[in-house]
Parts: sequence; C-alpha cells; structure tokens
Amino acid sequence: MKMIQCVSPKTGGTLEVLGMDVETHQREIKSHLGVVPQETNLDPDFSTYRNLLVYARYFGIPQREAEKRAEELLAFMQLEEKRDVLIDKLSGGMKRRLIIARALINTPELLILDEPTIGLDPQARHLIWEKLRSLQAEGNTLVLTTHYLEEAERLCDRLVIMDHGKILVEGTPADLIREHAGSDIVEVERTPKVIARLDELGVNYDLAGDVLQIFTDRPHDVARELLEVCRHEAAVTVRPATLEDVFLRLTGRSLRE
Repeated sequence: MKMIQCVSPKTGGTLEVLGMDVETHQREIKSHLGVVPQETNLDPDFSTYRNLLVYARYFGIPQREAEKRAEELLAFMQLEEKRDVLIDKLSGGMKRRLIIARALINTPELLILDEPTIGLDPQARHLIWEKLRSLQAEGNTLVLTTHYLEEAERLCDRLVIMDHGKILVEGTPADLIREHAGSDIVEVERTPKVIARLDELGVNYDLAGDVLQIFTDRPHDVARELLEVCRHEAAVTVRPATLEDVFLRLTGRSLRE
C-alpha cells in the first residue's frame, strides 16, 4: 500500500499506478490518489471545514472550487452540522468520515483506505460502508485493507487474503466462500459421541474452542445424523458460511501480532 502511494520505495519487480511507474512519476501519481490512513491525522488547530480547505491547497485547487467541494463533501459525509467544530470535539466516527471526505477533495481516480472503520461502533461503521458503496456505484476505484471480514465481504468486488506478506488466495468474496468453505457450515458442541459419529461418516471438521465446525456439501444431512446421535447432549446448528470462515481455514486460529 505504501509503495502504491509512493511513500515507500519499491522493493522489487515492476509497479505501475494508473499506467505510471512509481519510481519516475511519483508527483503525478500522488495527484490522482486519495488516501485514508489508519491513524487519525487531522489538524487539531482547524475546524472540520478548514481541514478540507487547507488540504485542498496541496493540490492547487482554486479557492472557490475548494469551498464548493468542501461543502459538498461535508453534506455527503453527513457532517454539515459539525462544519465549524474543532477536531477534538468530534467523535471517532465523525473523524473517520472527515478523513474520507478529505481524501476525496481532489476527486481522485484511486481511493486507498487503510482500515477505514477501525475502532468504530456499528452505527458509524455501517454509515461509512454506505458512503463507500455509493462511491463504488459512481465508478470510483477503491483499494482497502481491513481485518473486518464482514467489511471485505460487503465492499470488495475482488479481494486477496494475505498471511505473513504472502497472497494465499484471490477472487470474489462469493467465489472464495464457495471454494473454501462451501455454502453452509454445521456447528456442534464437542463430545466423544459427536466425534465418533463424524469419524464414522468420514466427515472433515475443524475445532473452534469447544465447538466443531463441519464443512460439507450436505450440511443438512450431517446435521440430521448428529441430532439422532446427540439430541440431548449437544446443540447442532447450520449457518451460512462466511469470509471469516475462509480466512480462519487458510491462516489458522493462532493469534497474530
């Protein structure tokens, strides 16, 4: 991501952004990018509105045009009422929305977002998702990193799952779920009877704490078999597979730092 932004030097191979080499066209590339960093780096000395105006000057946007864009972006991100409020008085969700608005001030061809909804409550997260989807619908290209798998599933047309800096798989969310987790997953409490029955059926399963997760192309048949064996001993559920299931199957369940 930092190489795409022309912040870190290229470590090898070739890299072009919008048809331009990152080593020879850094200024031109940056002029076409909008960047939403993971950290909050708004200027605390300025109001919401002034943050947008001052940032517009970096792109040489004329004053009147910058004022027009700032007003439009405040409305787009539902920050009009906070127009003249200092940054320290904004909530975390408002700050993230303002950072996204700031990244759009130069009408970028490519919007790069690093963990855009990190640390936000569900309401703020869903509002930002709504705004990002509307940008997609208008034809904007978004590149984002996220640890929220639901976010990736909702927003991405194409994604890659990475582990230790290596790409494990890539594709659409639906294709990756279908290929690596199937349509549905059976979950059942771990008991000796359950394990014995699964071994008899020849069904593969993963252990998630005290719960067994069974990935199978016949989830309802497996669930019926388990209910007959352990009706009074363990709860059996069938749920749709998610991108998080894919991620955990590919990368494991150990903690990552």
